[in-house]
Amino acid sequence: MPHLAMIALSGVRVRESEMIALGMALPGLHSRGQAIAALPALGLLTLAGMTPDRWTISYHDAPVVHEQLVAAVLAERPALAAISALTASITEAYALADALRGEGIRVVIGGLHASMCPEEASAHADAVVVGDGESSWLEVLRDAESGSLRPVYRPTRPFDLAQSPIPRYDLLGPRERPRFTLQTARGCPLACEFCGASRLLGPFREKPAACIERELDAIRSRVRRPVLELADDNTFAGRRDAGELLGVLERSGVRYFTEADWRIGERPEILDRLAASGCVQVLVGVESIVSRFVGLGAKAAPLPRVMEAVQRIQDHGVAVIACFVVGGAGEDLDSIGALAEFLAAAPFADVQLTLATPFPGTPMRHALERRGRLLGDRGWESYTLFDATFQPERLSVEQLESAFRSLVQTTFGPEPTKRRLGIRQSVWARRSEAPV
Repeated sequence: MPHLAMIALSGVRVRESEMIALGMALPGLHSRGQAIAALPALGLLTLAGMTPDRWTISYHDAPVVHEQLVAAVLAERPALAAISALTASITEAYALADALRGEGIRVVIGGLHASMCPEEASAHADAVVVGDGESSWLEVLRDAESGSLRPVYRPTRPFDLAQSPIPRYDLLGPRERPRFTLQTARGCPLACEFCGASRLLGPFREKPAACIERELDAIRSRVRRPVLELADDNTFAGRRDAGELLGVLERSGVRYFTEADWRIGERPEILDRLAASGCVQVLVGVESIVSRFVGLGAKAAPLPRVMEAVQRIQDHGVAVIACFVVGGAGEDLDSIGALAEFLAAAPFADVQLTLATPFPGTPMRHALERRGRLLGDRGWESYTLFDATFQPERLSVEQLESAFRSLVQTTFGPEPTKRRLGIRQSVWARRSEAPV
């Protein structure tokens, strides 16, 4: 029987040493980083779910690439090794692929970065899967068995999420997982210029409720009442019946974290059932109090309206994590200072801060590349969301990095963190059952 080794390069990466020190020193940042690092690679598990039974499969979580990982995979002598990596870890993925191929193992690489840079990835892999992996996966496996892998596989049409297999959660082994991942929609109907999420893989699609229910049953067969992180870019942005989705989630008894835009705060049909469905926290992109990013579409609105919507979400017992992207057009030292003052008094239950990052395939990258503003000495390992990768409009690179570090330190210091914890507890006290 042919064997398939699946390798997920997981974990949060930061290049800049002072940011690394901050991340370790500030409990809020450290705990969130650990939670993200522990999330299973849903893409690989989904492909495993549609892999024919004649293949045996192993799954490897790899926070870092080291000799022991290479040795473990080589010991299995797989007919194919499938590697998944984001932009910040793609250089490590290439090194792993090179090491495996040097020992005669065939390698396939997929994911967002490889989809945007297939020629680059092809230099390190026997095959590159562009776009939805499900559309090409059975063909990849057939070609691997016959020894006729093609350099690049491109889907002829977007994958129909109604055909989604149940992910192979059993491959995660007996180790207890703090959270599982589940996807109810792929992509986003908006086109924010900085967004490097799954919208780049194809058009926005929503998974039928029956498929979601089957996946929830598979997760609950492993954990009676699991905590989920929905791998959605904007859960309630489509046209499906939100009540049907909320009903499926509520009946499952799960607790979950998701991402949505602030407009759910103006939709009572969602708000009135969100907490009861098990939603504990929702990440909302406020994005900036100064920059006007291109592509926000209907999400663009005056800040007071956004804040009113956020307050309504929290009034309904769901904590809001407000996401801000620092370093866009118009950003300067005064605006970063103003953001620090704003966050010091803002009613958010939590905050996420990242630097604007021009990921491959995004409109932001195309614009900066045309203007010659990308930093040539910052490789893919700097595309972490916490490291500067382009020349800012009104600041030097050093000024932006220093101001961002100061903002992070101020926002996630002991007292602000304690204040937001109090807000979360107050929000969750409005629920019939407090989340864990």
